[in-house]
Amino acid sequence: MNDLSIRYVTAADGTSIAYEHLAGEAPTVVFLGGYNSEMAGTKGSFLSEWCRRKGRAFLRFDYAGHGLSGGAFVDGTIGRWRDDALLVIDHCVTGPVVLVGSSMGGWIMLLVARALGERVAGMVGVAAAPDFTRDLMWEAFDEDTRRRLREEGMIRLPSEYDDWEVPVRMAFIEDGLDHIQLDSPIPLRCPVHLLHGRRDPDVPWRTAEKLSEQLESSDVTISYFKDGDHRLSEPVYLQHLANALDLILHRPDVVDGVNWDIEK
Repeated sequence: MNDLSIRYVTAADGTSIAYEHLAGEAPTVVFLGGYNSEMAGTKGSFLSEWCRRKGRAFLRFDYAGHGLSGGAFVDGTIGRWRDDALLVIDHCVTGPVVLVGSSMGGWIMLLVARALGERVAGMVGVAAAPDFTRDLMWEAFDEDTRRRLREEGMIRLPSEYDDWEVPVRMAFIEDGLDHIQLDSPIPLRCPVHLLHGRRDPDVPWRTAEKLSEQLESSDVTISYFKDGDHRLSEPVYLQHLANALDLILHRPDVVDGVNWDIEK
């Protein structure tokens, strides 16, 4: 973590949500992290330093049950974590934002954009994983795993990124169904840039194509990386992330503060 001050905002249920907010030029870049990740991770820290050097306003936070925030990870849902994002944005930012969503954060990014409407000046997705609770969990589980989830209410899955087993509740799967994005047009028309590794073992690279097809924006760019993995955290990929963000932030329409026609 850099030397920015950690602050907290309290959710309606009393949970403390940790965040870092860097003042600077608008639009504010908002980083939305992934499933079981923290704002202190590689991409969040890289973007914080990048925005600091550029004099750009920046916001990152930990969802409930993640990192420095209160609450239990096992109790989280897509809807809850979307609400955490909206809470922190509402608390810290009054003007336009550019959303950067990593993995699950790419799903949260879409939900937040739909809620914020014309305040969203652009979006950058990094291995965006909309609908993963259904497409990459439930539909990928064998029948025995599904039965256990239905009967016991929770299972534990091994994590490929650390030593603990990730708890997955049936309520988490069911909540995800309420927020499915890829089955119908997504009424967002701001500029979008999607970054995805062709060797991503967790989220198929074709997910980026599906997302591009469903977005109503006519300004969607996809950058594929032949040898890229899921995290895209190596310096070369971080530079591509910075380049994608820079292009959106310096579009004439974003600089001039033109509002995009985005339907909720």
